[in-house]
Amino acid sequence: MFTPPPLPGDPPTRKPFRFFVPILAGATLRDRAIACVGAFIGICLTGFICSSALGRDPFLPFIVAPIGASAVLLFAVPASPLAQPWSIIGGNTVSALVGITVVHFVDDPMLAIGLSVALAIAAMSLTRCLHPPGGAAALTAVIGGPTVLAAGYAFAFVPIAVNSVVLVLLGLFFHRFSSHSYPHVPKAAPVNTHGTSDLPPAARVGFRAEDIQGALADLGETFDIDPQDLDRLLRRIELRSLLREHDDFSCADIMSRDVISVSQMADAEVALALLLDHGVRTLPVTDESGRLVGIVGLRELTRRSGLVGDVMAEAAISTPRSPAIELIGPLTDGMTHSVVIVDDDRWIRGLVTQTDLLSAMSRVLARRLEGA
Repeated sequence: MFTPPPLPGDPPTRKPFRFFVPILAGATLRDRAIACVGAFIGICLTGFICSSALGRDPFLPFIVAPIGASAVLLFAVPASPLAQPWSIIGGNTVSALVGITVVHFVDDPMLAIGLSVALAIAAMSLTRCLHPPGGAAALTAVIGGPTVLAAGYAFAFVPIAVNSVVLVLLGLFFHRFSSHSYPHVPKAAPVNTHGTSDLPPAARVGFRAEDIQGALADLGETFDIDPQDLDRLLRRIELRSLLREHDDFSCADIMSRDVISVSQMADAEVALALLLDHGVRTLPVTDESGRLVGIVGLRELTRRSGLVGDVMAEAAISTPRSPAIELIGPLTDGMTHSVVIVDDDRWIRGLVTQTDLLSAMSRVLARRLEGA
């Protein structure tokens, strides 16, 4: 097939080295290196701990093969719903129990191996611990031979459940030092902070949770990602698209530079008077040297008294060089009314309010409509 030559200005095309190219979305070579190290440590220590605790029985294995598959999920894709602690421990144990039950009631080996895996999927689905290596655990219980058969239901607990628990504990410890959180908890969807029935500002336009569920139903496929993670991913895509389209003005272009601030050692009544006198909603709070340490507004001042430093809240910050469009997120969370613009040493350089950003966006939109 003929490939047209690149036009002037087209970015150079690079053919990726076909080896070591991650097939998972978002994966990097660093992630794969971490996964290799984690799997090495996890499997070695699981084997060592279990063999030390259970003894080297010449007939009963101290570690089973499905644990190797569990390690792949635990260390390579720790955010997967299939790699969470209950999925690993419950999935392997429940599946092994299913396999043992099948082998006791079904004599035909071909029928037994099929039933064990099929029923394991059903059991894991019902108990919300779907875990692909569970199929291997069920199969191991069927084809493990006389030793596994003689062990009976105990095989599901020793060594399978013990192996799974040890591996998960090692994973919890390992991921404290990796760049990934484990267990993975999807970030909660935005909520309305004002105690009303309205949707939060970020969810009033664009897609909603029901749109994601509907799209998944339309596709008729099962994806290895939590719907809340998918929602967060799609909203991040929207934001990056806006950044790409509206990166022509920075925070320095729209920020107020004559910023009214208050010392953390000032009395709360002084801060309240400044807010009312200048008609602003928030004040940056500074330390003795003038560096930003927090922010204070009517919400913090109306119900408390004392020093400003005792009632101030954490400030949302950005830098003068940052694209102003990045402030859409914090300024539409329902709580933040302004973002303090600081330099690398936290000296205050300006302030961007919701009004500043709205005014800038309206000018950009007007220019684009004129040019359309």
